[in-house]
Amino acid sequence: MQVVSTNIAQPKTFIWNGKEVTTGIYKKPTDVPIYLGKEDVRGDEVSDRKVHGGEFKACYLFSANQYPYWQNLYPNLDWTFGMLGENLTIEDLDEKTLYIGDIYKLGNALVQITQPREPCFKFAYKFGTDSVLQQFISHGYSGTYARVIEEGDVKVGDNFELVEQAKNSVTIFHFFQLLYADAKNKDHINLILNNEVLPQRIRKRLKFFMR
Repeated sequence: MQVVSTNIAQPKTFIWNGKEVTTGIYKKPTDVPIYLGKEDVRGDEVSDRKVHGGEFKACYLFSANQYPYWQNLYPNLDWTFGMLGENLTIEDLDEKTLYIGDIYKLGNALVQITQPREPCFKFAYKFGTDSVLQQFISHGYSGTYARVIEEGDVKVGDNFELVEQAKNSVTIFHFFQLLYADAKNKDHINLILNNEVLPQRIRKRLKFFMR
């Protein structure tokens, strides 16, 4: 797996339900390496730190292989890498082989797989329709957030190499399904309920379904 684009955003504002909202979802490719810090990507806009940035969402990775699917659905949008809001576009990234807790070497940084992206109203605004939210959920390929264990630069052409695979975990693909399924897979919940790679907020949310 290889990095094909490094992307950051400048702040963009729009009006939503009569209020001005700022977002960092409008990411564009850079022609220089980006620096992965413990809380965010240096120079990248993180507008709402309740749901973006921080230890468990320091950077967002998305697969270049999923772009044709979205371009086919929305051919009239202005397509560049970063369109799905990712900091790093990675060729052959596959959520079905990424386990929560996996550790990867990424350029000069070391990162750990944490959780899938859950689409929000800002994502819908960017695509011009609320329909994209259900399409994103149904498609199942969410990309993944990562925790930065060792800070460092990442550039186009760097490899995304597995260093250590998590034990007794679930894939990002199955975790994403779990979040939206009406009937929750309790075996999957049990596997990740005490996983410290996930924030307490999500583990508490999952624990509710074990009652």
